[in-house]
Amino acid sequence: MMDEKMTLTKEQRDEMIALIKTYFQQNMDDAIGDLKAMMLLDFITTELAPKFYNRGVEDSHTYLASKLDDLFEIQK
Repeated sequence: MMDEKMTLTKEQRDEMIALIKTYFQQNMDDAIGDLKAMMLLDFITTELAPKFYNRGVEDSHTYLASKLDDLFEIQK
């Protein structure tokens, strides 16, 4: 499990905040300000990102385990 809080550079945060604001404008017919976008980004990075990260680790483990099984199958 990922224990550390995800850290983003200022540039990454600014880009993600802009993406969130654009998404709301285009898809929710509602403009949100910087504060709400930052709060949503903080929620995503704190609550959701670890779940996606763990899923990626699990998927990688499954993939690598299947490749190791393939390797053991070629033993003579």
